[in-house]
Amino acid sequence: MREMHLRLCAAAIAGTWLLIPARGQQSHWASADDKTAKYIIEMERKWAEGVCVDNGIVAALLAEDFQGTSTGGVRFTKTDELKDEKGPRTAHDCGLDDARVRFFGDSIAVVYGSEHAVGKDKSKPDAKVCQVWTDTWLKRGDTWQIIASHDNRVKCR
Repeated sequence: MREMHLRLCAAAIAGTWLLIPARGQQSHWASADDKTAKYIIEMERKWAEGVCVDNGIVAALLAEDFQGTSTGGVRFTKTDELKDEKGPRTAHDCGLDDARVRFFGDSIAVVYGSEHAVGKDKSKPDAKVCQVWTDTWLKRGDTWQIIASHDNRVKCR
């Protein structure tokens, strides 16, 4: 009898869980005064400016397991980006044009942004190059870092 009672209780509990709708991860756009979003956007600005100057931002910005996709469709790692950061610079007038942060819970943020640089394309030293990108940030412990990035070259406006 006790065993049957336990089975009925287990079935009732399981049935109750089926009645509760499954909810996905809640998300929201960062507010203008969100401290974390301001930090993330500032780091994105430094990475965009890093195309022109070696500002040493990559080491802290990218997670060890970072994977990115370049405008040419080539995958790159943090190690690749560190080598690029130390390489010679031909670009100038680098900057962040826009960045919007969307949080998914307390530890994931996706940033949608755009940037520009003049002289990034070595075959056209006076041409302005523009790109849009999506970066995925993850908070591990108390540290926010980029774990994935995807870049697309676009026509400058």
